[in-house]
Amino acid sequence: MAILTALFDACVLHPAPLRDLLMRLSMTELFRARWSDAIHEEWIRSVLRQRPELAVQLQRTRQLMDAHVMDSLVTGYERLIDTIELPDADDRHVLAAAIAGGADVLVTMNLRDFPADRLAPFGVEAQHPDVFIRNLLRQHEAAMIGAVALHRAALRNPPKSVEEYLETLLIQDLPETVALLRQHQEKI
Repeated sequence: MAILTALFDACVLHPAPLRDLLMRLSMTELFRARWSDAIHEEWIRSVLRQRPELAVQLQRTRQLMDAHVMDSLVTGYERLIDTIELPDADDRHVLAAAIAGGADVLVTMNLRDFPADRLAPFGVEAQHPDVFIRNLLRQHEAAMIGAVALHRAALRNPPKSVEEYLETLLIQDLPETVALLRQHQEKI
């Protein structure tokens, strides 16, 4: 069975709690996580608009992401950009990276910007992160619960109870994921 490849859009990498969870899940090697330098630049620029004092930390986060998630950085997609039509031309680089990176799934909160009829010819499906994580939980329950437990345990500043952790995930718009995780609270 082929391993699922997921390209993360900048909007799912912007919020630190969601980005951290996705990175922890990426290290399970249950799927292949991908992104591009342009996606990095987009999410970092977005965070810096609100928190300019984080510039050094965000560059370190970028380096750690690239170093710890194997084969994550997609290159050579630029030639595809002009051949793609999407509702927002500024999103073409994301789909181009998904195509060049062999992504099955484009994980984004902006589903309307990636209509199914525009992605289908490339074998790519846009999924909200809640659907993406929920599907992984259903397919690989034990490994995913273990990764979630490690993620929560790594939160030390401040540490979070299981309930506080699940509330944080709800704020990230992950209600289906949280509903499944509530069934395993004693393990996380």
